[in-house]
Amino acid sequence: MTENQKSDTLQRLDLILEALKDKKGENIVTINMEKVGNAFCDYFVICHGNSTTQVDALSDSVHHRLKTEMNVRAHHIEGINNSLWILMDYSDILVHIFLEEQRSFYNLEELWGDGKMESIKDIK
Repeated sequence: MTENQKSDTLQRLDLILEALKDKKGENIVTINMEKVGNAFCDYFVICHGNSTTQVDALSDSVHHRLKTEMNVRAHHIEGINNSLWILMDYSDILVHIFLEEQRSFYNLEELWGDGKMESIKDIK
């Protein structure tokens, strides 16, 4: 990955995190997958909402921020129909937005524990 690509990825990651904080995403974490063998992306972003309405709002916020500020669209989005788990694929960043119960059930943080996990407490 070139320095420009890395910089672009980190800029998108920052916008994603800001968008999630704007809509009060709960327990936001990132998992850096760059040093995990055979990883299919560089970062996972995981958070949850307290209702399907909030899960939708979180997804909409991410979509809007990346589209308007960087002219970037997800390659694929799944889960919009029921809003229990929305997956947004930005190639090198996968965003997982769960309803709290589904997040506990699937426990991606443990599944991908080989990556470097960081809890996002506050974004300035």
